[in-house]
Amino acid sequence: MDREGKIYRMVDEDRAAWHAGKGSLPDYPHYENKLNQYSIGIELLAIGTKEELHKLVPHVDYESIDPVHIGYTDAQYESLKLLIDDIAKRNPTIKLDRKHIIGHDEYTDRRTDPGSLFDWSRIGF
Repeated sequence: MDREGKIYRMVDEDRAAWHAGKGSLPDYPHYENKLNQYSIGIELLAIGTKEELHKLVPHVDYESIDPVHIGYTDAQYESLKLLIDDIAKRNPTIKLDRKHIIGHDEYTDRRTDPGSLFDWSRIGF
């Protein structure tokens, strides 16, 4: 999803997208290193905190980044909520709670998104 909230489908939902990487969830040991096969990945274009960015790209001059690119936009939150509702309508087995709607950073230590700047309450969680 871009900064204006436009949604792009990169992979059909019935296919595995290699977005999650290797990781685990405490209450779901059977998903260890397999979440790609059991999830629908959503990516949002944004830059997180300096610490989050430097974990992935250590030598970036964070102070030179225009603040308009940091964090998430109102349009992204609005589109994301609509997208999650639409996915849930088409996939009624998906539970709409924070145990089942998670960030990449909650599954793997190789990802930092959506990160600490993401406001889960803006999408109802």
